[in-house]
Amino acid sequence: MQTPIPVTIVTGFLGSGKTTLLSGLVKRRQRRRLALLINEFGEMAVDGALIRDVADDGADAHIRIHDFAHGLIAYGNDAQFIPAMLKIAERRASVDHVLIETSGLALPTAVMALLQGPELVAAFVLDATLAVVDTPLLLDDAFEHGADQKASTTIGAPHSDPSIESATASIAKLFDQQLAYADVVVLNKIDGLDESALLVAENRVRARAPNVRFLELAFNAQLDVRLALGLRLHQAKELAHSHTYTPVDRLTGVDGAVLPYQNTLNGHVHSGMAAHSHGLATHKHFHEQDPGWMSFTLRSASEQSVDQLKSAVITVSRIAPVLRCKGFIRSNQIGRALLVQGVRTRVSITEMADVGADIDNGNVLRSAPQSELVFIGYHLRRSQVATMLSELTGTIWK
Repeated sequence: MQTPIPVTIVTGFLGSGKTTLLSGLVKRRQRRRLALLINEFGEMAVDGALIRDVADDGADAHIRIHDFAHGLIAYGNDAQFIPAMLKIAERRASVDHVLIETSGLALPTAVMALLQGPELVAAFVLDATLAVVDTPLLLDDAFEHGADQKASTTIGAPHSDPSIESATASIAKLFDQQLAYADVVVLNKIDGLDESALLVAENRVRARAPNVRFLELAFNAQLDVRLALGLRLHQAKELAHSHTYTPVDRLTGVDGAVLPYQNTLNGHVHSGMAAHSHGLATHKHFHEQDPGWMSFTLRSASEQSVDQLKSAVITVSRIAPVLRCKGFIRSNQIGRALLVQGVRTRVSITEMADVGADIDNGNVLRSAPQSELVFIGYHLRRSQVATMLSELTGTIWK
């Protein structure tokens, strides 16, 4: 019998820093041969390009990257996931570990369920699910239920916008669900936070997801490889298999006495967690995409002023419900393309060497033919964003 290939799922809400964290793991993977599946909610594969840059632009034969743009990985309409995993299984001799980054709007349970399905259960085993958290936003109540009063700063829309209530509700629900199915929660973007703030963040995570097994700190957006890969926290079973446990009412012997507390006899309780079934069929109702989430790409053939473009994206994110912006721009000041990363109204425009602590290669950026930005938001209107961006930058975006 062949040993199944371990799979680690990396989940987390839009802009939590999943790709940067993965890039660090790829950089410090030691001798592991990795296959990465990168899922993005948008038509342009920005995150996959960034990780390819770390992996020496595909020259490293021990790293294989598969892009899953245009949707949510392993959801009902994804026809690519199982074939891609089966191809990885065919070359198992050259793969030590599979890493799957879900989009910021996906739940890890979709992947978890298919890993336990008949096509994949013999070839793969779930190693662990990591949920990456944007800690400053967590502390700023950006993921709280009923966070309408702070919506103007957290999603950029005015208080009078009727979409605020549904947007904040959708954000809070998705954030909770991503935490609920995580084994490990990674507090990210914490370098400017003191110990008391980190303690508050940990308590908030524990209160929202009491079954999380480990909580790790990612200073400088880096996580120890030993805390992320090879944890073996799950043993996948076929969906048809259901765990059951019946307390013993009496034992054979002289007095027939039984243990007063029999939970230790339950082989399906892990690390103090409540007993549970690994079959995830009951979770399938979570895998319907909320139609309120929108994504589109805007492009411009004109070179951009870095400061003007940054100010424009911030203004657009304050007026329109933009939660995430990312992509590349051609600058009129620097003779190469630059990386744009925006989470709500926090926007940075950097050269590749400044992205993360370990990314130092700019091949992707140098090859960008034009400026391209992906915008993601709740009930986001393409025409509104394109018009504002064109007016504020003095260039045509469409």
